[in-house]
Amino acid sequence: MAQHYKDLIAWQKEMVAALYDATEAFPKRKTYSLTDQMRRAAVSIPSNIAEGQAHFSRREFRHFLRHSDGSLAELETQILIARRRDYLSETQTEELLRTHERSGPNPERPTQFSQGPYHRFMSDLTGY
Repeated sequence: MAQHYKDLIAWQKEMVAALYDATEAFPKRKTYSLTDQMRRAAVSIPSNIAEGQAHFSRREFRHFLRHSDGSLAELETQILIARRRDYLSETQTEELLRTHERSGPNPERPTQFSQGPYHRFMSDLTGY
């Protein structure tokens, strides 16, 4: 496990910045609804990873990774809703989904967490 949460790969990713940039163009009437929900979900992903890592326990770290999984699923859903409402272009949607990509099981990392649907994304973010 990394010595400090800032050593985690999640802190090197630009997913939060990319999402903030994309939501800047959303209609102002959506500022306190979809825009805010998407931003909170995006921030929640690396925040939960950092909080879990700070507990210095693999068990608690996995617990917080599962919370990050939930935020990731929430954000993907919101990206798709924004696309259907034409708040995001097809290119923006594809770029955001690629940044937040989910994959199937990874046979190279047979941990309990790697059985979940988002494990490759989380493995990439945390190196775990």
